[in-house]
Amino acid sequence: MSDFSALSALLGAGLPATFTFLYQRLENLLDRRGAPETELASPVPLRGELALPLTVDEEQLAVHQVELELLRDALGAYRRGATPVEVGNAELLRMLGRLRGRLEDLYGQRLTFQGEEDRQPSGPFSRQKIHTVQGHVTGMHADDTISGYAETDQDITTVAEGATVTGMRARSIGSPPSRPER
Repeated sequence: MSDFSALSALLGAGLPATFTFLYQRLENLLDRRGAPETELASPVPLRGELALPLTVDEEQLAVHQVELELLRDALGAYRRGATPVEVGNAELLRMLGRLRGRLEDLYGQRLTFQGEEDRQPSGPFSRQKIHTVQGHVTGMHADDTISGYAETDQDITTVAEGATVTGMRARSIGSPPSRPER
């Protein structure tokens, strides 16, 4: 996803909760070395629904370790309260946008916050840019639940003879259908 632009100023009064949510994910990644997060502290300031547990590929985490540590250092003054978390702080919004973009890439899930109505809701996504498919490529596969908004985007130049490409496969992708109450 790599949306490294500034976080939207539309977050308004929700910016402190957004900051806390992103910083907690950052600390968990660095302090717990990418161990899956099975629960998120309430309230979660997201619009949409994340698929839990939040997991990250250890190799990808290692590739981005230094960048994540630099972001934690840069955001530390805000975490300690030495510098206020304010919507008018363009530098803070840029750093949080960069952190969000990296977290989205690492988790494979979009992180959209309350107040960001111009952005797709939070949830899993798959982005693949492939020159040539020789065997089989799957954009997303569930076999028991990926809930909320889910998206797959595949940019493939050539599919070799006998190769297959699957954009999404199911046994529950998306929110379960609502049932009438009795």
